[in-house]
Amino acid sequence: MTDDSEIGEKLRSEIRRGALVLAVLAQLREEHYGYSLRKSLAAKGLQVEEGTLYPLIRRLEKQGLLVSEWREEDKRRKRFYTLSELGLKVYLGLYNDWRELDASIQQLV
Repeated sequence: MTDDSEIGEKLRSEIRRGALVLAVLAQLREEHYGYSLRKSLAAKGLQVEEGTLYPLIRRLEKQGLLVSEWREEDKRRKRFYTLSELGLKVYLGLYNDWRELDASIQQLV
């Protein structure tokens, strides 16, 4: 039998997973490389493990929502990401959906 803390953790994980996509898309309206994106999210209160962030970035790029470019910075090659045109459209749609859902939930709770 599962205790309530385990159930709560699984539910928190589900909520976080969906919100993380929106957060990453929001941050990538401006160009970032992986580590700078992770730092930017953390500075705004959203800690993300590398093992979660990098696969998500690769998936979003594969879906056509991000574009990337390899460049040298500080004598190191880094892959910079930003939203594609499609990514911006999807982000704006998700953001509007999020706002509507948040407003509804605020009324419920």
